[in-house]
Amino acid sequence: MNLKRFGVPAAIAVTAALALSSCASNEGGAAAPEESTSTLAGNLVGAGASSQDAAQQSWIAGFQTANPDVTIDYDPSGSGAGRETFLSGASDFAGSDRAFKDEELAAGGFQKCAPDSTIVELPLYISPIAVIFNLEGVDSLDLDAATVAGIFAGKITKWNDPAIAATNPDATLPDLAITPVHRSDDSGTTENFTEYLGAAAADVWTWEADGVWPFEGGEAAQGTSGLVDAVTNGNGTIGYADASRAGDLGTVAIKVGDEFVPYSPEAAAAIVDHSPFAEGRAEGDLAIEIDRTSEEAGVYPIVLVSYLIACGEYAESDNVELVKAYLSYLASPEGQETAATDAGSAPISDSLREKVTAAIDSIK
Repeated sequence: MNLKRFGVPAAIAVTAALALSSCASNEGGAAAPEESTSTLAGNLVGAGASSQDAAQQSWIAGFQTANPDVTIDYDPSGSGAGRETFLSGASDFAGSDRAFKDEELAAGGFQKCAPDSTIVELPLYISPIAVIFNLEGVDSLDLDAATVAGIFAGKITKWNDPAIAATNPDATLPDLAITPVHRSDDSGTTENFTEYLGAAAADVWTWEADGVWPFEGGEAAQGTSGLVDAVTNGNGTIGYADASRAGDLGTVAIKVGDEFVPYSPEAAAAIVDHSPFAEGRAEGDLAIEIDRTSEEAGVYPIVLVSYLIACGEYAESDNVELVKAYLSYLASPEGQETAATDAGSAPISDSLREKVTAAIDSIK
């Protein structure tokens, strides 16, 4: 990963508010935690990526246990809605499965932020996007990018198509119609997925990456839960979702170089560490440009890097300390391990944590 945009960052001050080692509420049969000495109080409002929802619920529970006078509300309304909510000033922070685009940043208008303030975008939730399917008798498939793109473009319409059979000689593939399922809402997961298709199979997938599905066809479902339900309740269905929600559905190993790589937190973390930061961003804006066509061994290229987004400088000081404390917990080894355990995400590397720490420290 290209880490040149920051110098040596200052360390995060470790506060009693984040001393979660005393919290045993999540351990079955553990003794009640000692009374909190936290002085933090107030309410934080966040909204955005539904992919983060399981992690957010765990993060919120851990943080509120350590800080009983704090209430945090997170609405998993989708990445697009979360960015709009933050832009309008209705939330203190946003979750988004993509960073703000250059033209969006240039337009400005972030109502919670001080005039002319930049924003910080922190890659704190890294997770593979699983290609999930429901096909009787088949638990896993090996597919290359062109075949995945052909299925979702509506060009490969039967499960026994030669393109699928060629990479799965031992699978019993029925003469059954494929029903691709996509998100109906503006989704960062969709944007990451279509970015992969466009980069890795440009001859087949001719649409630009976008959070809104680019054409009519197939089946549409609202949110991560809606898409997973649609695939689960169908027959011959296929979709894409945060890997933490794959459950018992069939999943696809993606061809990278000469091997087929199944999704895993480790493979997702590997592609992030082989990808550069976006150029031309302000300090604290840690947008990452995923290398979707990497042929590095062991990387999984269909990955979402979901961001926590906050103001570089808030117009009002009321919740600044609370925002920084919450984001610091999310970035900490404890917070990342909580998300990995409860949501299946990939913990950020120590080198990335240093950059995130410096960005949080800069919030005022």
